[in-house]
Amino acid sequence: MKKNITLVILAAGMGSRFGGLKQITPLGPNDEFIIDYSVYDAIKAGFNKIVFLIKEENYEVFKETIGARVEPHIPVEYCFQKNDNVPKKYQRLLKDRQKPLGTAHAILCCKDKVNEPFMMINADDFYGRDAFIKGAEFLKEVKDKEPYPYGMIAYLVKNTITENGRVKRGVCEVEGDTLVKITESSVGRIENGKIMAKPLEEEEEEFEVQEDDTVSMNMLLFTPSIFQYIEDHFEEFLEKHKDNLEKCEYLIPDVLFKTIKDHYATAKVIKTTATWYGVTYKEDADSVKKALKDLVDNKEYPKNLWEE
Repeated sequence: MKKNITLVILAAGMGSRFGGLKQITPLGPNDEFIIDYSVYDAIKAGFNKIVFLIKEENYEVFKETIGARVEPHIPVEYCFQKNDNVPKKYQRLLKDRQKPLGTAHAILCCKDKVNEPFMMINADDFYGRDAFIKGAEFLKEVKDKEPYPYGMIAYLVKNTITENGRVKRGVCEVEGDTLVKITESSVGRIENGKIMAKPLEEEEEEFEVQEDDTVSMNMLLFTPSIFQYIEDHFEEFLEKHKDNLEKCEYLIPDVLFKTIKDHYATAKVIKTTATWYGVTYKEDADSVKKALKDLVDNKEYPKNLWEE
């Protein structure tokens, strides 16, 4: 029997950009968004459900654009990132907050729609077919028993940087194929061609990374056991940050590491040779358009993505 696996796409952060569609630049040769390519690759890899995590106020415009294109090809669910699942004693403190509470909270908001192993990705990153294939292979074989087997698709740093400036990347420390540590850093080439990473924690020193070192692009693999863990530790996070609830973020990489430290889960590092594309700087848009056109010209994608 075919195993159900789901792709969760985090798109709540698209709010202000997506609300007025003119602010999103179509990058494919037939005016596709990057998110179209992610869904297309997921279908080809064997995923059989998509869950979009969005802001509730963007539901209609999202469904009429992205939804209308992909719903004929794969079952689709929609979840909203709202604070109604926040413990009541903290809701008053969050009433004026506009920004979403972070990626771990986003995943928790999908709890009622995801009952199978799943991959999570960002909505505005192009991950490449190989990454989806390897993620699907992992999820189809995973057994949901403690310590729970989670995973991360790891990219070669050289395949994720832009010539237009530094980018935020999670630099990985790996033993065998097991994730040991991620250092969230600002990464980029300097004048002599070296790639340097400046940790976001200001007290840590900048360090050199090699082109084939691995980084996380927030392409993570979980079983439904992650929902209970996020929920169980949510109040602990809120209490710790109760004096900064307007800005703090409950982030899924932090939760992943806590599951490892608590021996609740392990995290397998799955390397991909795929190239990441994204628009970190406005100057990146032309190079992404060219890359997508080249992929179409090389027959890796059809020109009219949803008209096969």
